[in-house]
Amino acid sequence: MVEDKSLAPTPTSASGPDAGLAWTVALAAAAAAGRLAAAGKAVHCDVTPDGHVREIPADDPNAVIGWEPGVGWKLLISDADPRHGLLDLYLPICSASASTPMTVGHLGLSLDGFIATHTGDSQFVTGHENILHLHRMRALSDAVIVGAGTVAADDPQLTTRHVPGPNPLRVVFDPSRRLTAEYRIFHDDSAPTLYCCAGTLVDPAETHLGNAVIAGVDGTEAGPAAADALRLLRERGCARVFVEGGGVTVSAFLEANLLDRLQMAIAPLIIGNGRPAIRVPAHPNLRDCLRPRYRVFRMGGDVLFDCDLTSSGRRDDERPETPPVARII
Repeated sequence: MVEDKSLAPTPTSASGPDAGLAWTVALAAAAAAGRLAAAGKAVHCDVTPDGHVREIPADDPNAVIGWEPGVGWKLLISDADPRHGLLDLYLPICSASASTPMTVGHLGLSLDGFIATHTGDSQFVTGHENILHLHRMRALSDAVIVGAGTVAADDPQLTTRHVPGPNPLRVVFDPSRRLTAEYRIFHDDSAPTLYCCAGTLVDPAETHLGNAVIAGVDGTEAGPAAADALRLLRERGCARVFVEGGGVTVSAFLEANLLDRLQMAIAPLIIGNGRPAIRVPAHPNLRDCLRPRYRVFRMGGDVLFDCDLTSSGRRDDERPETPPVARII
């Protein structure tokens, strides 16, 4: 279970040798999770310079991470270690495997709750550190999902070009089939691409949109289509799925209870009005609203809330316990 953090966010510096060392550990941990989950034993590990997890004795002071069956990775270094912040953020995602899959949503939004202007301009609401975070999340994930609106507005590549790590399967979620083949994601060969639209809108002889493989999903309604798309990805062996945006798509996965974690990066920016972030059916009473457990991380000028949406992470009390107000910067 994720514990609430202090109001002082954990820094996650994206640059420097310590960040590089921590990221090597994260990639190695993600790659080893399936093997260790299948082995079902507790181990302490360090990571070799070439990026492989190595099991070491439990009393070895060089242990960096440890695997616990049924729990996943845990940090074995102190809070003072400069690698701690970055690893603390990513190890829960690295712990996912075929037996314990995970779906994570992410949105970057302004102080007043918008992800873009009315014209769709969203590059970039959040800063450089959060952009690096998106690329890291892609590298840790088997598949990254974006909606039709994000493709139309941003024409994204969805690769890991800013960080070391593999490119994920790119998934365009477009149940009502709004998009044409003009966007580069349907033509470049940086990574394989899946185009998810309603099966009723696919001709029987149709297999591709550009270079992207067409996958028919259940209808044009966002919730059932999202569930069917996630089912297809699980069948393809995608244990870690990252729903990168936009607001409509992340909201569809959230409303359908398909997200295990939700990351909200809040930027020191006031847009005034624009395209909203999360939109789900409203509750009349605050006590009925979802108030998940969370962790807080500082990313440059942005603040990331990493929320646990699993049943064990839902709070029954009215408000999360927090320390007194404190100056953090």
